[in-house]
Order: sequence, then structure tokens, then C-alpha cells
Amino acid sequence: MSNPADAELQVRLRRAAFNRALAEGDLAAIAPLLSPDVVLITGSDSAVISGRKAQLAAWKRDFAQAPRAVYVRSTDSVIASAVEPIAMEHGRWSATVQESGEVTAAGTYAAKWRKIGNGWVLIAEIFLTLG
Repeated sequence: MSNPADAELQVRLRRAAFNRALAEGDLAAIAPLLSPDVVLITGSDSAVISGRKAQLAAWKRDFAQAPRAVYVRSTDSVIASAVEPIAMEHGRWSATVQESGEVTAAGTYAAKWRKIGNGWVLIAEIFLTLG
């Protein structure tokens, strides 16, 4: 169904694109990385953000904050299915104040991706705040 090595590379490239979009506050670049029914569970209060529109609205609010925190997800591993066009990403995340460089929160995450057409999109992300 899916070549696991290619899937891992594509997921890592999509994650890098997501990180760039977060750093630049670029909602238009984030949108195509999210499935229409994507789910995000936040790291501290376990709030559920359900759907692409809701997630884009949350990022828009976040980008307007002053001072602004920039979130970075650092991929540790990607496990791709050989029987379905899906992959699971595990890694670490951090939030850094753009102006000062101070890390204000950090933790771990897991993300599920699905290949739809020629591209990989996020289906779900769950975050755990550790510091």
C-alpha cells in the first residue's frame, strides 16, 4: 500500500513545513497540512480542537498574541504502515517566546498522518506538557 521509507521522509518534510508555517504565522501554509476533520488535544488542559477550521482559528488567535510563542515540533521517529497509507510520528515540542528566546513550555507529542492523494495530512495530534 505505502512505502514505509518514503512515508517517513514525506511526513518529516510535512512536519518541517508545518514548523516553518508556525514560525512565520502563515495560516495559508498550515491549512493544506490538516485534514478537514483533524483533531488536536492540547498538552496542559487536554482541550480538544476539532476540525481544520477550528484549528486555524486557534492558530490565528495564537499568532495575534504579544509576546508571541513559536511552537516547534521535533520529530524523533516515524512509523509507517506497510498495509495502509498512514503513519505515526513521535517527538518533542517546545514553545519559545519569539522576542526573548525563552522556552515557556515543552513536552512530547504523537501525531497520526494519512496520505490522501499525493500528500500527507495530519489526522490527529496529542501533546503532553512536561515543563
